[in-house]
Amino acid sequence: MPSVLVVEDDPSIRQSLIEVLAEQGYAVRSAADGFGALREVTQAPVDAIVLDLGLPDLDGGDALRMIRGISSVPVLVATARDDESEIINILNAGADDYLVKPFSGGQLLARLSAVLRRTGGASPASAGGTAGAPPAQAGEPLRPTVVGELAVDPGARTVHLAGQELRLTRREFDLLAFLAHHAGQVVSKRRLLTEVWREPYVDDQTVDVHLSSLRRKLGERASAPRYLLTVRGVGIKLVAPR
Repeated sequence: MPSVLVVEDDPSIRQSLIEVLAEQGYAVRSAADGFGALREVTQAPVDAIVLDLGLPDLDGGDALRMIRGISSVPVLVATARDDESEIINILNAGADDYLVKPFSGGQLLARLSAVLRRTGGASPASAGGTAGAPPAQAGEPLRPTVVGELAVDPGARTVHLAGQELRLTRREFDLLAFLAHHAGQVVSKRRLLTEVWREPYVDDQTVDVHLSSLRRKLGERASAPRYLLTVRGVGIKLVAPR
């Protein structure tokens, strides 16, 4: 699965970018400033970086040059600066492409996919493996599971709640299928990232985004859970409502 590091200091914009990318199957990590981005790049490799220029600790151009000093990872710059000379400077500093704010999620995904194609990377649609295939569980096939009124069938890749089929994204289904396979057990976010995402170094926010979406589709909230219970500081477990 392609991994992307989102470097953006604005929390709401950062969360929006994470959601757009995670929804399309990217494994997402994030940083709120330039030095945080450098730490992420040195700790574990990523396939691409979406880099905001208006960072609180470093100018984005300086952060880009520092990243280029340690990595050739493709960098897509997101900037509110539309001055031609500024954009030329950024490209000359090592950016692979740029987007001028505001931009749509569709524009981001298209530019990112194009950058990955040009640099030999793979977008989620072209990454290895069969699209829609459930995650392997140490060689053990997943079996249909019923938890309360929730029925999860990994073979058919269907989920029914009280007889009504739910429309889930591929990653939402994989996450729910894994939790159903371990129903009643507390599963850590780190284990979910390792066994569902196959990316142990991805930001925990990736799991949070998908859990939030699953809760909406299951008709519950984190403050009033029914099936997805959070055990603070430990993880998440799937249970039958009482």
